[in-house]
Amino acid sequence: MPPRRSYDQYCSAARALDLVGDRWTLLIVRELLAGPRRYTDLHADLPGVSTDVLASRLKDMERDGLTTRRRLPPPGAAFVYELSSRGRELLPVLQALGEWGQAELGERRPTDAVRAHWFALPLLRALKGDGVVEVRLEEGDFHLHVGAEEGPAYGDGPAPGEADARLVMDSATCSAVGRGELTLADAVRAGRVRVTGDGTLAKALREA
Repeated sequence: MPPRRSYDQYCSAARALDLVGDRWTLLIVRELLAGPRRYTDLHADLPGVSTDVLASRLKDMERDGLTTRRRLPPPGAAFVYELSSRGRELLPVLQALGEWGQAELGERRPTDAVRAHWFALPLLRALKGDGVVEVRLEEGDFHLHVGAEEGPAYGDGPAPGEADARLVMDSATCSAVGRGELTLADAVRAGRVRVTGDGTLAKALREA
């Protein structure tokens, strides 16, 4: 592979951007925070990326130690990409970037793609404690691993097993919580979020 391009600046921010400053790299990290993903799944959930660019970014990220690639055992036998421990350390970076970018969201544009799990990281910032939270939107379901320091930060679809809390809301409410315009506790009190479950997280949200 050709050598990685560098800003050639003795600055930690510049060094970080050497690794993740290329277009699509951080969005690939966002997708891989859900756990191992096949190339086809990544391509489907990154609308607008070309196959050549996605393949190139994944090779760069593997070379730079941000991701690893492994083959699933039979009957799957497909290759999956997953974050290394170094790559997962980008979670707070993405959360901070998302928080900074809240002011740029505004209303959804007609050309904007959307996936239910793209709401996961903003909502994860709004939850405190530890446990699994399942979220249902009209766009689909996803689940959050609140407080997890290792492994996936979230996952697409319903929680595998019993969730500590289940939240049902519309995307407008979820967006408002993610933008910081509405706290999750206020949304629950206003009846905009329905909470079910017997776990500590569900009880805390109902009693907030």
